[in-house]
Amino acid sequence: MAEAVVVDAVRTAHGKRDGALASFHPVDLAAEVLNALAGRTGIDPGEVDDVILGCVTQLGDQSSNLARFAVLAAGWPEHVPGVTVNRACGSSQQALDQAAQAVMSGQAEMVVAGGVECMSRVPLGAARQVGQPYGPAVLGRYDGFDFNQGISAEMIAEKWGMSRRRLDAFSVESHAKAAAAIDAGAFDGQLVPVLAGGRRFAEDEGVRRTTSVEALARLRPSFKSDGRIHAGNSSQISDGASAVLVTTPERARALGVPPLVRYRAGAVCGGDPVLMLTAPIEATRKLLARAGLGIGDIDVFEVNEAFAPVPLAWLDELGARPERLNVHGGAIALGHPLGASGTSLMTRMVHHMRDKGLRYGLQTMCEGGGTANATLVELVA
Repeated sequence: MAEAVVVDAVRTAHGKRDGALASFHPVDLAAEVLNALAGRTGIDPGEVDDVILGCVTQLGDQSSNLARFAVLAAGWPEHVPGVTVNRACGSSQQALDQAAQAVMSGQAEMVVAGGVECMSRVPLGAARQVGQPYGPAVLGRYDGFDFNQGISAEMIAEKWGMSRRRLDAFSVESHAKAAAAIDAGAFDGQLVPVLAGGRRFAEDEGVRRTTSVEALARLRPSFKSDGRIHAGNSSQISDGASAVLVTTPERARALGVPPLVRYRAGAVCGGDPVLMLTAPIEATRKLLARAGLGIGDIDVFEVNEAFAPVPLAWLDELGARPERLNVHGGAIALGHPLGASGTSLMTRMVHHMRDKGLRYGLQTMCEGGGTANATLVELVA
């Protein structure tokens, strides 16, 4: 079986809801990262076998196979195909897994994987406003539960005995780490600047440098009157795009571009769709067993901060070292543009691995409906 490597990884900065990127059409925003990849690596776009993009709310501006139109918006040759995938919040991580699978199986030699979500233009939950997505059999199986992720996050906090103060302290730390990363220039080599509203946009917009546990304590619960989950310990609604280039080591050498990481393994699993957000725990175990590694072998982790209880339950169950988790902050501070988040996390992780000489990185995402992806990559020395 062939080996798959990630040659480069890029992302836009994440814009806040109704912020700097609100005027961008998602097709055009996706085209920005496609062309950035081509420019940075020197590839001929006409030699790309496929473009696989994640997008969650495939409605309105994000409908009609967005990936295909992103290829055309980028000015790439018409013969380059594109396909849009949806595995909820893990959509672009799934796109990466499928790109690697295509390369490893020999079905493709060079694939772009990524994602985009413009939540300012296509609001969260917009697709649910037409019809009932679950159907009577599913609702009957789970006693009419409406699969509300906020309620699931509350259930996780209660099951693992997490106080609101612990959740808020984790959230404050996410902002602090993100601010420190921005100040240190940790993101500079991965960001694609875009012209938005007449100005250059190249810094994540949602980081709150002055937040505190005391400030978060004043926020009202979002899902239960006596709950622990609120806007400050939940991921931010955001706009953004990201993409990675996957190919073979041989093709990377021919391009003259040293790979960042090799794709070591991927795993996907389902879990309780009511508790919903705990599947990353089992996906991580499945992935480590497949790779023959232990949790202590991994140098850096990205666990998406959909809600603060998600990475904290993951830490409590797996015993990973907290200082290796989300070292530059997560979605609580940096935002969660749903379809783009998988390869945005991967972009942050692989550039950090390269900068610090770290061998193994593991990424996992909770996903609506109770599934999770986990992906393991290894630094190419």
